[in-house]
Amino acid sequence: MSVPGASIQPSLASFAGRWWLLAVLFVTAIVSYSDRLILSVLVDPLRTDLGLTDGEVGLLQGPAFTLVYVFTALPFGRLADRFDRRRLLLAGAVIWCAATVLCGLAPTARVFLVGRLLLGVGEAALIPTALSLIGDAFPAERRGFPLGVFLLASVIGGPFGITLGGVLLSLAQGGSFAAWPLVGTLAPWRAVLVSAGTMGLIGPLLILTLAEPPRGRLQEGTDFAATLRHFLADRRRLVPLYAGLALLSIGDYGLVSWVPTALTRVFAWRPDQVGITFGILTASTGVAGSLLGGWIADLAAARGGDHARLIVSFAGALLAVGAAAAISRGEAGFVLFGLGCWIFAATIGEVSAVAVIQDVIPAQFRGTAFAILTFTNTLVGLGGGPTLIAAATDHIYRSPAAVNRAISLVGVVAGVCACALFVTARRALGSRASRRAP
Repeated sequence: MSVPGASIQPSLASFAGRWWLLAVLFVTAIVSYSDRLILSVLVDPLRTDLGLTDGEVGLLQGPAFTLVYVFTALPFGRLADRFDRRRLLLAGAVIWCAATVLCGLAPTARVFLVGRLLLGVGEAALIPTALSLIGDAFPAERRGFPLGVFLLASVIGGPFGITLGGVLLSLAQGGSFAAWPLVGTLAPWRAVLVSAGTMGLIGPLLILTLAEPPRGRLQEGTDFAATLRHFLADRRRLVPLYAGLALLSIGDYGLVSWVPTALTRVFAWRPDQVGITFGILTASTGVAGSLLGGWIADLAAARGGDHARLIVSFAGALLAVGAAAAISRGEAGFVLFGLGCWIFAATIGEVSAVAVIQDVIPAQFRGTAFAILTFTNTLVGLGGGPTLIAAATDHIYRSPAAVNRAISLVGVVAGVCACALFVTARRALGSRASRRAP
């Protein structure tokens, strides 16, 4: 069967060509996460200028983006399986950059809402297309490290966007953009968004330098019926893999959302202490977990294939359980240790499990596979993690001061269940081990 865009420049098949593809995807992902989270440092001036409440700003930051993002990822996954992924990613990047500029120029809250919705639509193209491209650019036994490098962008991109936004806001407030056309006439927060959206066009420009890598051997059709048949036939492996990753994401989102509150509420830390310590700790452990996780996943695959990779995932989830348990101790040091250890261990487990999905899913279904992963991790993790911790604080411990114990409870339960699911997935691999995807 012919695949649109399957032609390739000779250089892309080379070592340098593969890593240039990864570098472009990495930079594009940083732009994506930066545009997504830059709003965090613009809340007060935006709220004042548009006449919004904190709750309305919260809706613009969260649900206005997230709901569109997770539901749009699914059709983008299908498109990534059927059409030129480079062009699809290019279109998504242009849309989210334009949406960021639109938010900066929005005269009303309704127009700003349209911009956030479009941002969610554009960014939904990133994960399905990028992970599908990586799957075809790198051989199966060497995909772990490239996946870790790409997923590292999610660790760096958010803090980078917040830092960039703060720097640009300070410059705009100090009049540094006064002589610039268009930007110089805007309110500082608007100048930040227009500047960020314009600078983000580096992503689409870099994407233009890529060629579409040839897909792996296609054994089945790519129509919806064939896709559905495949996922139903392989549910014994895929369901525990997706569920295990979703449960780890409950801990990821829960800890990131509530540990700062525990430090201020339970241990009376100042906000600046929390911000600096939290940022350094999460960034450093996330970087280490992403890179080390990819390397360990490839090392395990060389020795024992996907069975060994799932042992890595199990070990990461088990270590994360111990990290979550430490958070319940009545000292700030244990909370910080638990946070850092969770991020490090869970990231290693997640990268290895994603490498397994990359390996067992046939080439023509990878876009859909990672769209589903985006959907489940975001919906279950973001929807469940922070909410479950709040519910445990209110209804199990019945004390706001017990928030660290609630974090620990949710993390331990999620981690233990993830361990069980990775064991289940490993057992399921045995009956289909001969059907490794190309």
